[in-house]
Amino acid sequence: MEITGLLSIDPGLESFKDHFRYRMQRFTNQKQLIEKYEGGLEEFSKGYLKFGFNREAGGIVYREWAPAAQEAQVIGDFNGWDGSNHRMEKNEFGVWSINIPDSGGNPAIHHNSRVKFRFKHGDGVWVDRIPAWIRYATVDPTKFGAPYDGVYWDPPPPERYQFKYPRPPKAQAPRIYEAHVGMSSSEPRINTYREFADDVLPRIRANNYNTVQLMAVMEHSYYGSFGYHVTNFFAVSSRSGTPEDLKYLIDKAHSLGLSVLMDVVHSHASNNITDGLNGFDVGQSTQDSYFHTGDRGYHKLWDSRLFNYANWEVIRFLLSNLRWWLEEYKFDGFRFDGVTSMLYHHHGINMAFTGDYNEYFSEATDIDAVVYLMLANSLIHNILPDATVIAEDVSGMPGLGRSVSEGGIGFDYRLAMAIPDKWIDYLKNKSDEEWSMKEISWSLTNRRYTEKCVAYAESHDQAIVGDKTVAFLLMDKEMYYGMSCLTDASPMVDRGVALHKMVHLLTMALGGEGYLNFMGNEFGHPEWIDFPREGNGWSYDKCRRQWNLVDTEHLRYRFMNAFDKAMNLLDEKYSFLASTKQIVSSTNEEDKVIVFERGDLVFVFNFHPENTYDGYKVGCDLPGKYRVALDSDAWEFGGRGRVGHDVDHFTSPEGIPGVPETNFNNRPNSFKILSAARTCVVYYRVEEKEGNHNSSDIGAANETLTDIAKLGDFEGINETSPADAVAKQEDLKAAQPSLIADDIATKANTETEEIEEETSDDK
Repeated sequence: MEITGLLSIDPGLESFKDHFRYRMQRFTNQKQLIEKYEGGLEEFSKGYLKFGFNREAGGIVYREWAPAAQEAQVIGDFNGWDGSNHRMEKNEFGVWSINIPDSGGNPAIHHNSRVKFRFKHGDGVWVDRIPAWIRYATVDPTKFGAPYDGVYWDPPPPERYQFKYPRPPKAQAPRIYEAHVGMSSSEPRINTYREFADDVLPRIRANNYNTVQLMAVMEHSYYGSFGYHVTNFFAVSSRSGTPEDLKYLIDKAHSLGLSVLMDVVHSHASNNITDGLNGFDVGQSTQDSYFHTGDRGYHKLWDSRLFNYANWEVIRFLLSNLRWWLEEYKFDGFRFDGVTSMLYHHHGINMAFTGDYNEYFSEATDIDAVVYLMLANSLIHNILPDATVIAEDVSGMPGLGRSVSEGGIGFDYRLAMAIPDKWIDYLKNKSDEEWSMKEISWSLTNRRYTEKCVAYAESHDQAIVGDKTVAFLLMDKEMYYGMSCLTDASPMVDRGVALHKMVHLLTMALGGEGYLNFMGNEFGHPEWIDFPREGNGWSYDKCRRQWNLVDTEHLRYRFMNAFDKAMNLLDEKYSFLASTKQIVSSTNEEDKVIVFERGDLVFVFNFHPENTYDGYKVGCDLPGKYRVALDSDAWEFGGRGRVGHDVDHFTSPEGIPGVPETNFNNRPNSFKILSAARTCVVYYRVEEKEGNHNSSDIGAANETLTDIAKLGDFEGINETSPADAVAKQEDLKAAQPSLIADDIATKANTETEEIEEETSDDK
């Protein structure tokens, strides 16, 4: 493998070519060693077929890597928790094993029975631990603070979930719905995998997302950790159901055309001893442990353990973990959490990365971790070439999103983590008049060339207690009592709903090659997330999603939700996220207007709080006729209907042909529009050869004002008050189809009914 590909993309990396050559050599050497001693990555990553509990001829074989143990036993319900007759043997590599013969032709350990690994360490003390490779773990819900137990999971064939649907084709660009199953219920309780599949997945598909990103799948004993303090890496979180229930969820997602990503945590592990991997650390040397020893083995801010990525068995464990989730559960890829912590010995603590390349390529770089990530991405794409793998990195490490073969680390996308910080700064600290169009545009487009980004205005990070979502920053307490359409909106709510739509579409259209939204933020969920804890009386009241708010027709939450549907549909039709054409032609500070082209669309954002511009000229590339594709000011999105959707906008040539500097805003053509205050409008170019395009474009899906007028008397609509307009829309509701992507929503509902029928036996 060569690194010339990466260096040719960014000549600034030439000074660090020795660094890239060194890590590539380390990667190559590691692969060769794995090939020599394990038969290659393919076999090496099937560790779960060797370690843990596995059925083999005539019995169950259990293996555990615990080189620090002096003696070892397997205990559980099957032997009355007395391991004296089930002592294990240790080989030269520190692996303990035992073959437990069948009893009367049946497994000696029954399915769904409890098991643990008991061992004596150097101090002569016996301890009980959950097996490292356990596939299911549960806790007695009636005993507060009780430790988890490992569970032997091997259901008989009739009880095993059988996948019915193939993986959907890989999307050109991911439109990701980030979700937490446990807090997805409208009731103050923990939701289940099956309830999420039946109740929430259809909502996600109806909103035109193509990917679901599931948080907190790996078992974690502390619910309030949001799933990031993992205790059992091969086990599904038992709070929401069984392994078969999770398979049902993923299969149903696939039936709806949704890919499913898993939020995987390989950056650290819970420091729990009795029920976590940390329990295998009994003071041994680092080569005999999953983690580094001493201070290096602890993350000071996260209060968690840090893996030793140079250790052979750690690499086996983590790579096998990735294969397990891909093959056993049919996940379609991963979002790697905490990548910054992995990349550097300082873990990003107290670091303010400036973009200086010396910050990325120095002795502070953890080459062992980098090599592991290169191995991980190589493996994932070998197993599933169409996998989507995303890195959460705040540092901006160059090459993170380039292929391993050209010297990169191999991720498909990186999260554009600076974007939400910019929006928070503006919404908290700047008046509307202080908003800089140039700064906003630069913040959204400031990403590494040829390294794809997933953009987001807010994720789960902005929804947790102590922080605020975009909607909450905009509308504050008025979200509780000012969202009824039965009265005119207050200035704060009117501004909030308008900017909520603009911020999210601008982020999607200009911020990256993919888009992400956290569950509930699409409609401006008013509550932050506060997991049950002693400080709130162990309440689940703010650890849920109030779907009733968006389902209530007279509340303004539905306007934001409708716009979310429409902007996802815009990409579904025009594929602008996947387009490499992105040209910002105007960032007018006085007018507070941003104009840009993405793909074949022209986007116009007017952030001015008061000024509406009639006859406003915007530049474009191709000549012809343009029409409205999406309008945030449309009535169905809670707007005022100031922009005519049945208007044809014809272009005029600009400047001297062949002399770009004489063009208008560096564009060879222009057309004039009405740009209303606090609105965003997207225009598409009409292809004359296709005839009247309007019947199949986004404008048709959203219903133009002309179409609405056919259904009722909407003359003088610009003079109609918002309350009256809503009332008229309600009167028309029975006479017209859903305003937003009704065909897709209907398709999703139909497929949902089909899978419910086909899987009724599994419930």
